[in-house]
Amino acid sequence: MDLEQALQETGSAERPLEPFGQALANQALRLERGKTTTLQINVGLLCNQSCRHCHLSAGPHRPESMSALTAEAVVAYAERSRFDVIDITGGAPELNPNTERLIKKLSSLAPRLMIRSNLSALEGQNRGEMMGLLKDHRVVIVASFPSYNEGQADSQRGRGVFQTSIDTLKKLNAMGYGQNGTGLELNLVSNPTGAFLPTPQGQMEQRFREVLKKRWGIVFNHLYSFANVPLGRFRQWLLKSGNLDSYLQRLASRFNPCALDGLMCRTLVSVSWDGTLYDCDFNLARDLPMGGKRTHVSSMEGPPEPGNPIAVGDHCYTCTAGAGFT
Repeated sequence: MDLEQALQETGSAERPLEPFGQALANQALRLERGKTTTLQINVGLLCNQSCRHCHLSAGPHRPESMSALTAEAVVAYAERSRFDVIDITGGAPELNPNTERLIKKLSSLAPRLMIRSNLSALEGQNRGEMMGLLKDHRVVIVASFPSYNEGQADSQRGRGVFQTSIDTLKKLNAMGYGQNGTGLELNLVSNPTGAFLPTPQGQMEQRFREVLKKRWGIVFNHLYSFANVPLGRFRQWLLKSGNLDSYLQRLASRFNPCALDGLMCRTLVSVSWDGTLYDCDFNLARDLPMGGKRTHVSSMEGPPEPGNPIAVGDHCYTCTAGAGFT
């Protein structure tokens, strides 16, 4: 079901939302691939949290998980395609038993290897070994940290998660992550805790840097501020709270055609836990496969060709609102 259908079925739509594809057509625009430089690997939806803003509805009881066989197919694809960036995500990728093997094999195949972490998944039994592995292979850590306010963060991610995240950030700093001159990059990602758009990124980064340093002595390299994508668990929350229509209209009203050139889907290919290829992780959440057909990573000879059309849906308004989502 797409977002416009959801609006109609719940009776919450005050006025029709112009389909994203139509918004492009009205301005004689097409969303097409450029040169693909990034391979994103979604190893599954298993997660130790059930965050309200999650576009994938990841959680502790999700069975979707990348197998060893599929992981090997992904490594082989990376070997024959030679991407500039490889980005491991989930769920909580730390919980997939094949993630450590992926890190070891992929670290030599791209100049930049990243892992997305909710921080709390790096805590607990044997997680120290994972932190050491990340350091040894110079993996960039992109950590979800929605707010420096404990109440706001826990309302979005679960009770006690904020303090665990603070403790994990301190440990990463002690290992050299986020520290000047170490080459160990620690970046934070902040998402709003409700049905509103984020504060401008530069302003938010400065505030996070000041507060985290003053209160906990924590440092980091960069902060990225993204709007929540109205899919998965976040869309369900918008529906239940009666905010879906107003949120979608807010995104659509800020549609910025100039943001198209920098969209991540133009230079990224996403591989799901079952090996299916998508234009981005959001299309994966919507099950809109790349090229309109299910292609397995094992059958892909190399990166997608420039000029190929990108599958779109109304969730794409999130990535083209204001400065965009890159």
